Amino acid sequence: MNSFRRTVSNHEIEDEWHAIQSAQANPSAFRPLYDRYYEPIFQFIHNRTQDENLSADICSQVFLKAMQRLGDYTFRGVPFSAWLYRIASNEVAQWYRQHKKLRVVSVEETNLASMFEEVLDDDLEKFRPYLVPALDVLKAADLEIVEMRFFEQRPFKEIAEVLNITESNAKVRTYRVLERLKKIIESQIGGAK
Repeated sequence: MNSFRRTVSNHEIEDEWHAIQSAQANPSAFRPLYDRYYEPIFQFIHNRTQDENLSADICSQVFLKAMQRLGDYTFRGVPFSAWLYRIASNEVAQWYRQHKKLRVVSVEETNLASMFEEVLDDDLEKFRPYLVPALDVLKAADLEIVEMRFFEQRPFKEIAEVLNITESNAKVRTYRVLERLKKIIESQIGGAK
């Protein structure tokens, strides 16, 4: 899959808004938006399901809902992708609720170090055995924040838009999740001694 740039210039956002307005006026003009965002939305979903067929099904639901609700979309100065990610996040959460399955987290080795630096100010190797059990204890909403911030390297502004909260609230919630994660890991270490 192609890599997807997370930063978008103001000019690109403005051009995108014109494309959205065209699609709002004529649904057949939605195709360029679909072509631009299908791969990143699919990857976002696949990171949460680890199932290609399921990811494709959920992705199709995301774009169907986006087309159906495009008339209600309002420009807020952020990329259109944030709105699509919010729909995708809701669809994935709904699938897990309906099927009563445990949520999958795609943990990438390269991003663990940055999370551990923020959580424990210590060496990754020392705490590695405690990470997955600690993540299993987190609530789904907390896990989503950890995943977006550390495993997907999303900026707070984008996390805020996906979760429909303010950017400062996204920062505060991330900090609080990291504090909870730290306490969970410390209690695991204390219990292991």
